[in-house]
Amino acid sequence: MRILLFTGKGGVGKTTLAAATGAALAARGRKTLVVSTDPAHSLGDAFGRPLGAGPSEVDTLLSGVQIDSRTLVDTTWARLRAELREVLAGAGLDTLDAEELTVLPGVDELLALTEVRRLAEDGPWETVVVDCGPTAETLRLLALPEAVSGYLTRVFGPRGRVTDSVRRLGAHLDGLRALLTEPSVTTVRLVLTPERVVVAEARRTLSSLALRGIAVDGLIANRLMPAPGMWRGGAASWLRARRTQQDAVLAELAAAGIAPVARVEHRAVEPVGLPALLEIAAELYRDGDPLDGDGTPVTPLLRVRPAADGYTLRVALPLGRDAEVDLARVDDDLAITVDGFRRLIALPGPLRPCRITGAESDADGLVVHLAGNRGRG
Repeated sequence: MRILLFTGKGGVGKTTLAAATGAALAARGRKTLVVSTDPAHSLGDAFGRPLGAGPSEVDTLLSGVQIDSRTLVDTTWARLRAELREVLAGAGLDTLDAEELTVLPGVDELLALTEVRRLAEDGPWETVVVDCGPTAETLRLLALPEAVSGYLTRVFGPRGRVTDSVRRLGAHLDGLRALLTEPSVTTVRLVLTPERVVVAEARRTLSSLALRGIAVDGLIANRLMPAPGMWRGGAASWLRARRTQQDAVLAELAAAGIAPVARVEHRAVEPVGLPALLEIAAELYRDGDPLDGDGTPVTPLLRVRPAADGYTLRVALPLGRDAEVDLARVDDDLAITVDGFRRLIALPGPLRPCRITGAESDADGLVVHLAGNRGRG
């Protein structure tokens, strides 16, 4: 089983590229499901046919589904929420407190991710392609399993003291997190348009995904102006200026070590239906396998090496020149905050007694220096 997650800033064309990738995989003989978790569903529009909350056949080996997270909230979550209310009330909380504590933020996104996992594991699909929401929503979605698991631990204490329903939810969240952070199963394709504002958000997204241990196996620059040989008439100078600016933005990405970037040119006509989607896939993947990504090796998030005064901890985290980074120790964890996104990373055993003495970044990520005594930084 392979799961490909497509995301990007709103309006960059991620739905079209997710649909095109699903069509290409099916054309190569893989039974493929394309799933939309974007609340503003447009996957059916890309395929040119209606899709519902259950898988619908689009072609012989290709199916699509648009997850209705509100229905999931009204059904699946309602039952578990009632169980949690009873547990909290039994723990001495009054009815109002119990009601407030069981309204988990982001529960609709969490259930959408749960439904993706269910479809992937229970269905006959070899590959599941997910058209996620815009970047900010996707980052929140991918952070939820870890965040909600921590929430449950704080509310209920160690899992050995909670009810079966809470324990099942905790185990389920652990399974979701494991699914997302296993690079042989799940990878992200980040879609962007060659504009500086969009690229800046894409770079922040790369850092945020790396913080969560989620592998990105490809960047796609969509909607490039056509190659110079296609320019005709009075619009040629405008097209030339636009393409020159786009090439400059992509060159800056390459200079920052973020390459290679696959490219897809803008179409004069909106690509709708399988023939148009397969044409895009042919440009995007050429003769390659759509599952291969760009061939970028996935490095471990953390690597530890001994140093003269303690250890160096390398964090595989792409950082822009203007990235705002903050480091802190929280008990036995290292708290890393990059551009407002924060994650607690459990330190390996030998590093837990150490204190942070400095840090710097290079082309491979962040290097943290820790002194090998038993002080706290």
